[in-house]
Amino acid sequence: MSHRRALVLGALAASLCLPSTAFGLDEVNSKKLRDAVTVNGILQHERALQAVANANGGTRASGTPGYEASLQYVKQRLVKAGYRVKEQEFTFPFFRELAPATAAQLSPTPKDYTVDTFEYSGSGDVTANVQAVRGITIPPPAVPGTTPAGCTAADFTGFTAGNIALIQRGTCDFGLKARNAKAAGAVGVIIFNEGQEGRTGLPAGTLGEPIDIPVVGMTFADGAAIYQQLQGGATVKLHITTSTEADLDATTKNLIADTKTGNADETVVVGGHLDSVVEGPGINDNGSGTSAILEIAEAMSEQKIKPRRAVRFAFWGAEESGLLGSEHYVTTLPADDLTKIYANLNFDMVGSPNYARFVYDGDGSDSEPAGPPGSGEIESVFTKYFAGQGLASEPTEFSGRSDYGPFIAVGIPAGGLFTGAEGIKTAEQATKYGGTAGVAFDPCYHQACDTINNLSTNALNEMGDAAAHATLVLAKSKSGLFPDGSRKAARDKSKAKKFGSDHAR
Repeated sequence: MSHRRALVLGALAASLCLPSTAFGLDEVNSKKLRDAVTVNGILQHERALQAVANANGGTRASGTPGYEASLQYVKQRLVKAGYRVKEQEFTFPFFRELAPATAAQLSPTPKDYTVDTFEYSGSGDVTANVQAVRGITIPPPAVPGTTPAGCTAADFTGFTAGNIALIQRGTCDFGLKARNAKAAGAVGVIIFNEGQEGRTGLPAGTLGEPIDIPVVGMTFADGAAIYQQLQGGATVKLHITTSTEADLDATTKNLIADTKTGNADETVVVGGHLDSVVEGPGINDNGSGTSAILEIAEAMSEQKIKPRRAVRFAFWGAEESGLLGSEHYVTTLPADDLTKIYANLNFDMVGSPNYARFVYDGDGSDSEPAGPPGSGEIESVFTKYFAGQGLASEPTEFSGRSDYGPFIAVGIPAGGLFTGAEGIKTAEQATKYGGTAGVAFDPCYHQACDTINNLSTNALNEMGDAAAHATLVLAKSKSGLFPDGSRKAARDKSKAKKFGSDHAR
């Protein structure tokens, strides 16, 4: 799962501010498919991805041989299952950190800090005064993601060129904060975490594109400590060594597999990202989503299920670099083909060891913004399913942090599941789902320890079945997401065609 937040917020606003009015989808009996989707089958794919990582330096990141081997494994399985399979190649800026970043405060009190390098940070060895930007809020606001620091050029009013910018995580994405700092003349950037529960550790992530100054993440406690010293002045030395500009160009692929039956004018895209971070094998993030989707695709083939709507299984590349694979797919799809995408389901991390059952908040009832119209009905497919199984679930924000982001940006309804990443499980959630309060949902998130041992088989079982159910409901339901039931338009089209033929005679 990428740390990049919602894409092109201006484009999103028009579609996301609309109410997502729900209309009833048919009840679809998914038991046969769910019985065919097994934990053993999902784990078979997970073990294959772990073997790929073991043979390729412990990673399956886009732009590496490990990713290509992962893609060929999935492709071979889908071709054997009878799908129409194609690769979609694209280039992207490849990034690799060559040595751990360091940060040392030289004055007023010498101290070494633990920091993490943001993806696409530039290299550098800079020593400068630290200057806070406007909008830093200590103590932090009650609602995560609402601190505005560094999100506009106005936040850098009075900033002294040649200083290191101190910025707090919050409302906008990391890349925008860093670009604003660069434009204001900063020679380095420290982005410290926001401070609420689950947002206190190192906020490593992606800047979305290369920037030629050092950018590091710092814990809330350390960032707040530097902030408190700024009145008397503080000098910090940052040292980062990353890949050079010449190394940044790389090629990777999306893998797309279509059913041979179903109405292609209402295609349901079921996707998840195939790549890991460079630092690890990514067996939960997102081997779990990849493996669940692949198991569903194979089970649909084995059960000879003929969908009413075509289903497109998509395995995205370079998600960890900023949703680049899904963004490439959506932005390069011809306009006529884009109108044929009926809905998007996204499964990014469904096996977290200390898991919760999160459902994307398509109707915006718990968090803003809501998804495009139809997203609320997709959310209800999941919530009704879990309720019917006697399983608790809860909404999670539709932030654009995963590969559904490019779809909702162009108004396509979307939904999906998530079992948690670096966030901390609360006592209430531990009571609801089991597991351990005060511990991250995935303690190995974006780390080398995200291996085959970093999974909950209960999560894979429950979320795999829910994913299979939602896929089948959207693929088979006669009624649809909109007031005309998604059938009236087809009937009208048929009548118009018939009238045209009669009239020609």
